[in-house]
Amino acid sequence: MSTTDAHGQEGRAADLAGAVLEAEAERERLQGEADKQILFADDLLPGVGGEEMSLREGLRAGAGSFPFFVLMLLIMVDELESATLGVLAPDIRDSLGISSGTMVFLASASGSFLILGALPMGWMADRMRRARIIGFAHVVFAVFLFLCGIVKNAFQLFWTRLGVGVAKSSNYSVNGTFIADAYPIGVRGRVGAATFVAGRMIGTLSPVIVTGIATLAGGPDGWRWAYISLAIPVAVVSFLAFRLPEPPRGQFEKQDVLGEVFEDEKPAPISVEAAFARLWQIQTFKSAIVAFAALGFGLFTVPVLSNIFLEDEFGAKAFERGIAATVGGIGVFVVLPFVGRYYDRLYRKDPEKALRIIGYFILPAALLTPVQYFMPNVPLFVLLGVPQIVLMLTAFAMVGPLLQAICPYRLRGLGGALGSLYIFFIGATGGALLSGLLSDEFGPRTAVIAIVVPTSIIGGYLFLRGSRSIKYDLSLVVAELQEELDEHKRQQADPEDIPALQVNNVDYSYGPVQVLFDVGFEVRSGEVLALLGTNGAGKSTILRAIAGLGTPSRGVIRLHGQTITYATPEQRARMGIRILIGGKGVFPAMTVRENLEMAAFVYRKDEADFEHRIDRMYDLFPALSEKRRDAASTLSGGQQQMLALAMTLLHEPDVLAIDELSLGLAPVLVQELLGVVERLKEEGMTIIIVEQSLNVALSIADRAVFLEKGQVRFIGPAAELAERDDLARAVFLGKEGG
Repeated sequence: MSTTDAHGQEGRAADLAGAVLEAEAERERLQGEADKQILFADDLLPGVGGEEMSLREGLRAGAGSFPFFVLMLLIMVDELESATLGVLAPDIRDSLGISSGTMVFLASASGSFLILGALPMGWMADRMRRARIIGFAHVVFAVFLFLCGIVKNAFQLFWTRLGVGVAKSSNYSVNGTFIADAYPIGVRGRVGAATFVAGRMIGTLSPVIVTGIATLAGGPDGWRWAYISLAIPVAVVSFLAFRLPEPPRGQFEKQDVLGEVFEDEKPAPISVEAAFARLWQIQTFKSAIVAFAALGFGLFTVPVLSNIFLEDEFGAKAFERGIAATVGGIGVFVVLPFVGRYYDRLYRKDPEKALRIIGYFILPAALLTPVQYFMPNVPLFVLLGVPQIVLMLTAFAMVGPLLQAICPYRLRGLGGALGSLYIFFIGATGGALLSGLLSDEFGPRTAVIAIVVPTSIIGGYLFLRGSRSIKYDLSLVVAELQEELDEHKRQQADPEDIPALQVNNVDYSYGPVQVLFDVGFEVRSGEVLALLGTNGAGKSTILRAIAGLGTPSRGVIRLHGQTITYATPEQRARMGIRILIGGKGVFPAMTVRENLEMAAFVYRKDEADFEHRIDRMYDLFPALSEKRRDAASTLSGGQQQMLALAMTLLHEPDVLAIDELSLGLAPVLVQELLGVVERLKEEGMTIIIVEQSLNVALSIADRAVFLEKGQVRFIGPAAELAERDDLARAVFLGKEGG
C-alpha cells in the first residue's frame, strides 16, 4: 500500500469518525429538544390547578357513595385476613410444628403469591367489567380462607395461602383502575386515604378480634376458627362487588384536559409485553415500583418478625401482641385522613412536591427501626413503632393515586399488575427468603434491622429522584389525550376517509438511545408509500414499530382507525399487517414448495384454501413455479427474495411493508419484482416500501416520506421529492439504509 493510499484511508477514517460523533451529538440535541417540546404548563396537566373539591363533592361527581362503600369493605376484609396471619403466626407455628423461619417464609411469601393472579387480573381489568372480576375474586378468597382453617400441615398451608394470594391480587390490579375511572383526580388522594383508613379501622381492631376468636375457641387450634369465621364476611362482600357500576375509562383525565369525555368505539388490543415495555419507559412509574420493590422486603416480613420478637424477647401472648398491633394502627387511623387531603391539595399545586413528600415519609424508618428493637420493654417498643407504621403506610396509601395519574388510562390494570410483580415478587419473596435465613441464624431483631434500614434509604431516595420526571410524564398523558381527541373528531367528521395506517407522534428508543423523534405519517388505502432516508435515519425501526416488534416510548399506531400500539405481532398479523424484513427470509434446506407450505401452515385445515394460496404465488412468480422442487439454497439471490415475498403475500395482507426490496439484486430481477408490486397496487393493496434506490421507489410510489436522523423531513408526492436536491442527493450519494 502506498503512503498516499494510507494517508487517504486515514483521512477517510477520520472523516467517518467525525461524522459519527457529529451524528451522535445531533441525535442527543434532538432528544433534548424532543423532551422540552413535551412539557406543558402546570395548569394544563391533569388534576393540577382548578378549584378544591370536598370528598363529598367528589363522590357525587363520580360514581357515587355505593362503590366507595364497597371499596372500603374490600380493603377491610383484606386487612382482617392480613392481621389474622400476622398476629396468629406463633400459634400456627406451634400448632403445625414448624420452625420460625418456615413460618416467616410462609407468611411473607403469601405476598408473592399475589403475582400469580396480578397479571391475568390486570389484563382483564383493562378489557372487561371490573365488578365481575372483583366479585369472582372474592368468592375464591372466601373459599380459600375456609380451607386455611382446616389445614393439617405446612404443605397444605402453603397451597391455601397461594389461593388466598391469587384471589387478593384483585385489590392491587383491579381496584386502583376502578377508583381512577370512578372518581375525579382532585379527590383520589382522599378516596385512597379513606379506603385505607377503613382498612386500618379493621386493621386496628383485627388483632383484638382474631386473637379474641382464637382465645374464645381455646386450645392450640383456636387460630383455625379465626380463618373459618372470616370467610363469612368475605363472601358477603363478594356479592356486593358484583353490583358495582362500570365507569368510562379515562373519563376524568379527558374531562380535565380536554373538557369532554368520549369513548373509543374500537377498543385497542393490548399485549402484556407491549404494555410493560411502554410502562417501563415512564420514568416516574419505574422509580415508584422499584422503590416499593425495595420497601417490600420489610413491609411483608416485619409484622410477622415483630410478633415473633415480642413473644421470644418479652414472652408476649397472643392477646398482648394483638393489643400492641392495635395501638400501632391507631396512629394511621388518626393521621391518614389529613394526609389524603394534604396530598390532594399539594398535587393540585405541584405534583413534584406531592411525590417528594412520599419519599420524606419513608426515610425516617431507617433511623427509628434500630432504636425500636433495642427498647427494654413492650410499651416503649410499641411507642417507637407507631411513627414508623404511620409514615410507611401513609406512603403506601398515597402511591396508588400517583400511579393512576401517570399511567395511560388504557394500561392502568397492567400498570397495577406490574407494580404488584415488583412489590410482591421481588419485595415479598426476597424479603421472605432473606428474613427466614436471618431470623433462624441471628434472630428476628437482626433480621428486621438488616432489612428495613437499607431498603428504607433506597426506597425514599428513588421517590425523591422520581419526582424530577413526573411533570414530563404527565405532559405525555396530555399529549396522548389531545392526539386521541383530534383523531376521534376526525373519524366522527369523515368516517369514510380513515387512513389504512397511521403513525402519529412516535418516539422510539433502543435502551437509553432515542432513534425516532415525533415521527408521523399516514398511508391511504390502496396507496404505495416509499420510506426513504439517510443511513441510520430509522426507516427499519419504523417498520419494526408498525409490525409490533418493538414498542414506542411515545405515540400511537392505528390500523383503519383502531389503535394497535400495544397489540402483539401475532395480533397485527391476524389483523392484516405483514412485513418482509430485509435479508434472508427463506428456509435454505427446504424446497420452494416446502417453504410455501410452511408459510401457509396456518391455513392447513382448509385444504382448498391452502392450495389456492400457494397456486396464486406460482401465478405471481412463474420463476418459482418452475423451481418448486428445488432447494431454496440453490436459488439466486433475486429468486430467494421472490420466494420470501411470496411467503408473505400468500397471507393476503391488508398492509404490506417491504424492507429493502431491491438490495443487491440485478436490474432484471428488480424489474420483475417491481412488476409484482405494480400488480398488487392495481389490486388495491396498501404497501410501504423501504427502498435503497430513489429511482426504484419513485417509479412505483404514490407518495414518499423522507427521514433524517430520526425525524421526518418531507412528506408528499413522490415526484416532488425528486425535485428536492438537498434530500434526493442524500440518497443518490449512497447514504441510504437504516
